[in-house]
Amino acid sequence: MKNKYKFILGVLVVLLAIRLVLPYVVLHYSNRTLATMKGYYGHIDDIGLSLYRGAYVIKNIYINKTDPFSKLQTPFFKSRNIDLSLEWEALFHGSLVGKLIFNSPDLIFTKDVSELGDVKKDTASFRKLLKTFMPLKVNRFEINNGSIHYVDNSSTPKVDVSLKQTHVIATNLTNVIDKTIELPSTVTAHASVYGGTFDLAMRLNALADKAKFELNAEIKNANLVLLNDFLKAYGKFDVNRGSFSMYSEMAAKNGKFKGYVKPIITDLKVLGPQDRNDSFFDKIWEALVGAAGVVFRNQNKDQLATKVQIEGDYSDPKVDTFEAIWEFLKNAFIQALMPKIDHEININSIKPDKPKDNRNLLQKIFSSKKKN
Repeated sequence: MKNKYKFILGVLVVLLAIRLVLPYVVLHYSNRTLATMKGYYGHIDDIGLSLYRGAYVIKNIYINKTDPFSKLQTPFFKSRNIDLSLEWEALFHGSLVGKLIFNSPDLIFTKDVSELGDVKKDTASFRKLLKTFMPLKVNRFEINNGSIHYVDNSSTPKVDVSLKQTHVIATNLTNVIDKTIELPSTVTAHASVYGGTFDLAMRLNALADKAKFELNAEIKNANLVLLNDFLKAYGKFDVNRGSFSMYSEMAAKNGKFKGYVKPIITDLKVLGPQDRNDSFFDKIWEALVGAAGVVFRNQNKDQLATKVQIEGDYSDPKVDTFEAIWEFLKNAFIQALMPKIDHEININSIKPDKPKDNRNLLQKIFSSKKKN
C-alpha cells in the first residue's frame, strides 16, 4: 500500500512540475517562432494555461511587418490576449475542434501593403501563424472590442480610417453540425464607424475549395466631417456636413460572384468655415464639387446615391459603369434610391456558364434551318 501511495504521489509531483514548467516552454517556443517569421517580427509577454478546460491564453501579443531592406518595423497586429481552447460543445457532435477568442485586437493595413494581393498574403501568413499555435481545426472564433485600420502616412494630410468597437462571431466553420446544409457556417459583425454603425451577416461554406457564400452588409449614418482627412487626401476637398451610408449584397459560388454596392450621401454641404485658409484653386475645386452635389441631389430626400452592379469571376471582375451612371441620374431626377438592403442577391443568383457553341457560321445557319 505504501508503494502504491508513493507511486500516486510521484505522478502528482511530475504533473505539477509539468504544469509549472510548461508555460515557460510554450512561451519560449512561441517567441522563437514569432522572431523567425519571414517578413514579420512578433513577441508575446506571457502565456497562461488552463488545463481543466483544455485552453491556454496568449497575453499581450504583437506582430510587426519588417522591411526586408531597411529592417524597419511597421505595426501590423496586436491583441491584449488570445484565448485558444477546445470547443466542448462540438464534442457532443463527435468532433474534436477548437475555438479562438481575440480580446481588444488591432489589425493595421498600411498603404504599402494595402493592395489586394498583399492583403491576401498577410491574411495567409496570419492564418499559418495561428495554425502553429492552435493544433486543432478552428470551428468558432470571436473578436471582442477589435479595430481595423487603413493607414497612409505618405498622404497629405495623413490618413487613418478605421472600424472600431468591432464584435465578430463566426460559428460552425468546420461544419460539425449538419453536413447537408449548403451554407452551414455563419459570420456576424458589428462595429462603430465615425458616429455611425457597420453591420454584416454572412452565410458560407468555409470548407469549399472555391469561395461559396452570401452576405449583406450596411454602413449607416457615418459622419463625413470625421472623414475629412481621407476626403482631403484623396479627393482634394473636405465637407462642412454630411452623412454617409452604404448597402451591399454579395454572393459567390464556383469561382464566380455577383452583387452590388449602394452608396448614399445625405445632407451634404461642402463649403464652410473650414475652407477659410484654403488656396484659391482649392476653393474653386470645392465650389465645383459642392455645385455638382446640388445639381445631382434628389431634392425630396436630400441625397446623392447610385447603385454599382458587380459580377464576374475572381480573375475577371466586371463593374457595370453605365448602369451605375443611370442609377445616379435616376436617383437625382426620377426616383430616389431606398436606403436599405434590397434582398435581391443570394447563392442562386450565380448562374452556371452556358456551354460554348463551337460551330462555325455555316453550321449555325444550316442547323437552324434544319430545326425549322
